[in-house]
Amino acid sequence: MTGKRTHPIRVLIADDSPTARALLVAILQGAEGIDVVGTAADGEEAIRLAARLRPDVITMDVRMPKMNGLEATRQIMQTTPTRVVIVTASLTWNDMDLSFEILRAGALTIVLKPGMSDPETSEKVVRTVRLMADVPVVQRRAWGTQRANSTDDVPSTSPAAVLSEQEVTRAYRAVAIACSTGGPAALAAVLSALPVDFPIPILIVQHITSGFVSGLAGWLSGVTSLRVAVAGHGDLPQPGTVLLAPDDYHMQVNAQGRIELLKDVPYRGLRPSANYLFHSLARHYGAQTVGVVLTGMGDDGAEGLQAIHDKGGLTIAQEEKSCVVFGMPREAIARKAVERVLSPKEIGILLRQLQEAGRGGDQPLP
Repeated sequence: MTGKRTHPIRVLIADDSPTARALLVAILQGAEGIDVVGTAADGEEAIRLAARLRPDVITMDVRMPKMNGLEATRQIMQTTPTRVVIVTASLTWNDMDLSFEILRAGALTIVLKPGMSDPETSEKVVRTVRLMADVPVVQRRAWGTQRANSTDDVPSTSPAAVLSEQEVTRAYRAVAIACSTGGPAALAAVLSALPVDFPIPILIVQHITSGFVSGLAGWLSGVTSLRVAVAGHGDLPQPGTVLLAPDDYHMQVNAQGRIELLKDVPYRGLRPSANYLFHSLARHYGAQTVGVVLTGMGDDGAEGLQAIHDKGGLTIAQEEKSCVVFGMPREAIARKAVERVLSPKEIGILLRQLQEAGRGGDQPLP
């Protein structure tokens, strides 16, 4: 990301609860290398303070008076682009939907709001602020700020988004996608391009704060015509269906084509890890696999994508300019495991070309 930081991370806290603001101030101000430079009680005040104080990171509540976190984030990303971390205490469907819209507007990630005696969640907030402080800031007037089905910002299709004759005639058995920071917005852009009768099962490993994967499934159901659900052990992936890896389980496919959920050792602290999914598909489906690595920190998925590539499968990575964090795609590209480098919209366009190819292989069993 960047070199060694020479000044404290400047944080602005936006939350309408005085108690929550005071707790976040105490947690962050007490952490080494972090300086809370201001607090806001509503979205309008957050916008004004973001412009005046120029913080490195803003912690943003979801529901606030005068202006909620979504509208505040939209305006901040358009006028004074700043790294925004959503900090929410609510796991209700309505608030999770709003949280994912804030991510699409340019926020980086979501964490749970800590309680008075909750050192684990408090440390998660501190760790997230430190990680996000080094993410490059971009002005969000691109695909990530639009409704996923909007045509206002669809890029012109590059030649790389056109399948070869050999690729079109291959009967693909599964599309597997890995993503982390920035993933929900990228997933929305990819999945919204696919029709309801898309004939190939889609399996996704999205790194996200525990407790939010069901909300992500529900939110994605509203931006795509495909059925989206959290995977269960023994599920049989079906055409027109998207399955997300559940919290704290590696997800893979066995020889019978069914989902297996594992509690194996985390990969570099990650469980689920996309490497498990990718390796299993390379092993059982080989060249009939499509592997995709989207925006995210670290290198998860690169090793597994290499296995898909070595088996002759179709491998795709998100282009750098549309990534929130280019880490995961960069590592996959560095391994020479990637055949196509595309924007999320273009990835959706390319996958749509598999429609006819998938009709010949729409039975999920080998």
